[in-house]
Amino acid sequence: MALKARALYNFQSENKEEISIQENEELVIFSENSLDGWLQGKNSRGETGLFPASYVEILRSRAGSSYTDYSNSPAGSPGHDSSFYVAPTNPSISYQGSFEDDDDDDWDDWDDACTVVEEPRSPPGTNGHPSPTLQYPTAYSHQHAGHRPKPALERQDSMSSSKRGSVVGRNLNRFSCFVRSGVEAFILGDVPLMSKIAEVYYIEMGSKGPQWRANPHPFICSVEDPTKQTKFKGIKSYISYKLTPSNINSPVYRRYKHFDWLYNRLLHKFTVISVPHLPEKQATGRFEEDFIEKRKRRLILWMDHMTSHPVLSQYEGFQHFLCCRDEKQWKLGKRRAEKDEMVGASFLLTLQIPTEHQDLQDVEDRVDAFKAFSKKMDDSVLQLTNVASELVRKHAGGFRKEFQKLGNAFQAISHSFHMDPPYSSDALNNAISHTGKTYETVGEMFAEQPKNDLFLMLDTLSLYQGLLSNFPDIIHLQKGAFAKVKESQRMSDEGRMDQDEADGIRKRCRVVGFALQAEMNHFHERRVADFKRMMQSYLKQQIIFYQRVSQQLEKTLRMYDNL
Repeated sequence: MALKARALYNFQSENKEEISIQENEELVIFSENSLDGWLQGKNSRGETGLFPASYVEILRSRAGSSYTDYSNSPAGSPGHDSSFYVAPTNPSISYQGSFEDDDDDDWDDWDDACTVVEEPRSPPGTNGHPSPTLQYPTAYSHQHAGHRPKPALERQDSMSSSKRGSVVGRNLNRFSCFVRSGVEAFILGDVPLMSKIAEVYYIEMGSKGPQWRANPHPFICSVEDPTKQTKFKGIKSYISYKLTPSNINSPVYRRYKHFDWLYNRLLHKFTVISVPHLPEKQATGRFEEDFIEKRKRRLILWMDHMTSHPVLSQYEGFQHFLCCRDEKQWKLGKRRAEKDEMVGASFLLTLQIPTEHQDLQDVEDRVDAFKAFSKKMDDSVLQLTNVASELVRKHAGGFRKEFQKLGNAFQAISHSFHMDPPYSSDALNNAISHTGKTYETVGEMFAEQPKNDLFLMLDTLSLYQGLLSNFPDIIHLQKGAFAKVKESQRMSDEGRMDQDEADGIRKRCRVVGFALQAEMNHFHERRVADFKRMMQSYLKQQIIFYQRVSQQLEKTLRMYDNL
């Protein structure tokens, strides 16, 4: 039953599912049961949508209580960050399972009682990092299925900000990655310091600015021998991959689901790092040779990026994934990784940054330049992907067919010359017939050539599409941090905030800024190496290919020399 309510504060909507309300405005509430701190209703202008429950009071008759006060609810109040309230799981909401159901419904023979990942699934945001699980009766609930979310972080000191005399305003858009990642809470000093932080990652000043300190124990890891295996007497089938880290030189065997588990742990932990995307899943044909080979190639690239990253390569969960061979130790390490407290915003506490001063405006200008660069690169990578994909299609179809037609036409000429024996020249006829067969062979060579050059190019481009798609949200974190610094300084200048508190916000913003710049530098370093290798490999294979074609044609040409 609809209820009347009155707005206690102004609220400005920030997305299409929300509506703006004005102080003292009369509202209609569709249900007084708040959804994760939000109510759905209609304002005086007839607009329907969501607004914070703590911003309104429900008007009742004198026989009952005068109003329902939501201001003490754990989510949605002006002094509390609603993004850190974890609502109870709604059992009525179903989530789309993996495309590879046979590959994801248990934890192999190591841990059959445990699921791969405990979080429900929802689609990635624009940066490839997943969006939050939403439980609103709007378009959200129909759009979000099929991928893993980064779980909301439960706030551990929700009362800390309410005790301050003045508080920097919080972003009321709880769907913003700046809020849901916990970085806003970190910037405002609401992420508690741990008594003991076991892991530390260092950022140093290099010739091109901040950079991650190199892994003191670098290594590589091969991905080989995809093998089809079965369990439950052949009822279930899966593909295992042989992984051999160079630092221990002892192989382990992992299924794709194990890669998937690791990937989710990486997304959950490393807020400001562009985690490379895993190769895509496929609904059917998982055991076809071409698909297995394609997945292996892309897992090799994924592994190369993981082992080359100074931070990701040192992550305990990654080392456990690569090295553990004991069943009991595997389960213990897996659960330890899932209980890791230094994730999301808390990961920022593990960073040690240089003492060098950086002007925040200079940092913002550099981030803006990288933002423009990454957008342009993303567009050009997509363009090259489309062109290369079309070329693959032509190699397998159009080019082969055209050369086959040409070869058939030459052979038809040869057959016609046999029709009048007195004037027939067997040597010429055979040479022309051989020419036709040569062009048919050349057509088959064109059809097979993408495996040698274009496939590697498309694999690299796919990897970089994923890496580039991560940066918009990572950059948004820095933009949000900049905004808080500017707001805190303005409040300090107006006497509404202690300068020490404003300085603390600026100091924590430096951590986010240094981390983003270090990640930008690492991206550029890898980009130069990867695209150099990609272009060299493509050109070398093209030269080899056309040399082979030339050899076929030269051999055929020599048949005409002695006619």
